[in-house]
Amino acid sequence: MPTFTTLDVTDVRFPTSTSLAGSDAMNKDPDYSAAYLEVRTSDGESGVSLVFTIGRGNDVQATAIRALSHHLLGRDVDDVLEDLGAAGAAMTADSQLRWLGPEKGVMQMAIGAVVNALWDLRCEREGKPLWRLLADLSPRELVGLVDFRYLEDALTREEALEILERAVPGRQERIAELEAQGFPAYTTTPGWLGYDDQKLERLLREAVDGGFEMVKLKVGADLEDDIRRFSIAREVLGEGFPIAADANQRWGVDEAEHWMNALRPQDPYWIEEPTSPDDILAHAEIRRRIAPIRVATGEHVHNRVMFKQLLQAGAVDIVQIDATRVGGVHENLAILLLAAKFGVPVCPHAGGVGLCEMVQHLSMVDFVAISGSLEDRRIEHVDHLHEHFVEPVRLERGRYLPPEKPGIGARMHAGSIADHRFPDGPVWKELVP
Repeated sequence: MPTFTTLDVTDVRFPTSTSLAGSDAMNKDPDYSAAYLEVRTSDGESGVSLVFTIGRGNDVQATAIRALSHHLLGRDVDDVLEDLGAAGAAMTADSQLRWLGPEKGVMQMAIGAVVNALWDLRCEREGKPLWRLLADLSPRELVGLVDFRYLEDALTREEALEILERAVPGRQERIAELEAQGFPAYTTTPGWLGYDDQKLERLLREAVDGGFEMVKLKVGADLEDDIRRFSIAREVLGEGFPIAADANQRWGVDEAEHWMNALRPQDPYWIEEPTSPDDILAHAEIRRRIAPIRVATGEHVHNRVMFKQLLQAGAVDIVQIDATRVGGVHENLAILLLAAKFGVPVCPHAGGVGLCEMVQHLSMVDFVAISGSLEDRRIEHVDHLHEHFVEPVRLERGRYLPPEKPGIGARMHAGSIADHRFPDGPVWKELVP
C-alpha cells in the first residue's frame, strides 16, 4: 500500500530580465520563475507541477505549497488518485488556509499546484498525457471533478452534463483531427516592449514564416510608441492579419477607451487585460465603448466565480484560462464548461515557465470533450525556456501538436533545475557573486 512521503518544492528562476524577454507595461524586469513541486510516494513514483511567478514570488509560493503537505503525507496513494475531485475539494475547504482567500491568491495557486501534481502522477500511472486521460473520461466522471458551489445560478450540474454528453459523438474524430493537424496557436514572441523596431520587424517576419496566423503585441507604456509599433506590425503582416494587444492591467476605463481608439486604425484583434482583472464592470464598460474590438482577460482572474461573473455581465469576448493561476485541473474544467455554456471561445494564457507545456492539454480536452470547436480558439505561444522540459511543446505550421508522453507537461530536466535553483544554482552564482 504506497503512501505519499514528501512534497519537495524547489525555487527555480531564469534570469530573463537580462534580455527583457517577458517585459510589458506593468512588469518591466521579470525573471521567469517556477515554484517547482514534486510529490513523491513510498514506492518511488512521483507527480510534478509548478506555479509560475516572475521572481521573488517564489519565496511566498513555495511556503504556501508546503502548507498543504498535511493533506497528503501518509495517505494511501490509490485512495487519493481514485477520487481526485474529493482531494482537491478538501484542500479548498481547509478553513484556516481558506481564510487567506477564500479561493484566491497565493493559496489558490498552491492548491492548483498540488492538484496538478496529483493528476501528473495519475497520468504517469495510466500511461497517458493529461489531455487524453481527461478526454477518455465519461461525462459523469468529468462533472464529478467540478465544484458547482456558487455556479448554479449560471451553470447547473445538469447543464454541464448535457454539454459534455452533447460532445460525446465525434470525440474520436476530433482526436484524430487533433493528432493529424494540431491545435491553432498564436505567438507573443515579437511583442515584448523591450525590443527595438528592427528586432520587432524581424520577429514578425519569422512568425509568418513559422506558420502563425496571429501575433500579439504588448502595449500600455507609451501611446505614441504603441502606435508606431502597431504600424510596423500592420505593414509587415498586411491588412486583415489578426494582431492582438495586451495592456497587462495598465488602464482605467477612460484611458482604455482613449488608447484603443488611437490604435483603432491599425485594427487590433483584441485588447487583453485592459484594466484591473478584478473589475468586472469596468471590463463590461470598456467592451461596450470599444466594440467591435474584442476584450480578453483571465490570466489573473482568481477563480471560477469571477469567470462566471465576467460571462454573466457580458464583459469578455475571449476567456483566457491559465494552467497555474486557479485551483488546478478541476477549476479549469469548470471555467471551460462556463465558457461553453455562454458560447465564448477560450484562448489560454501561456508563455512563462512551462505554461505552454501545461495549458495545451486543457485546450485540447476542451476541443475533444467540451466545446467540440476550434472556431476563434488559439493557444498562446512564446518561444523561450521550452528546452528545460522533458516534453517541450511541438509546433508545426503554427499549430500545437498534441503531447504524447504521460503527464501534465510540467516535468523539467534535473540539470535545468539544478542549474537554475535560486540562489545557489550555477547560473545565479555567476550573476550574483
